[in-house]
Amino acid sequence: MTLTLGHFLSLGAMLFALSVVGIFLNRKNLIVLMMALELMLLAVNTNFVAFSYYLGDLSGQIFVFFILTVAAAESAIGLAILVALFRNKANINVDELDSLKG
Repeated sequence: MTLTLGHFLSLGAMLFALSVVGIFLNRKNLIVLMMALELMLLAVNTNFVAFSYYLGDLSGQIFVFFILTVAAAESAIGLAILVALFRNKANINVDELDSLKG
């Protein structure tokens, strides 16, 4: 069995749909929301790599490299913000973080 472009695109669509469901079902925990956003970025990266491979162009794979770099920086900054929120508020539930006062 050979893998076609449709297989990779359906995998990317399933990962993207799973991350959207994760965002809408879990609106209480910020860590799970960040994980769902990262899964969404990985689903898009899967599509970029699949199109890049099947079209024979390396620009999609180079673009994925830059997306992963930005995603890593975003995760580090987001986790630092979560640690600061947890130290100040003693929890990271979204419902209890409705007011951010300095």
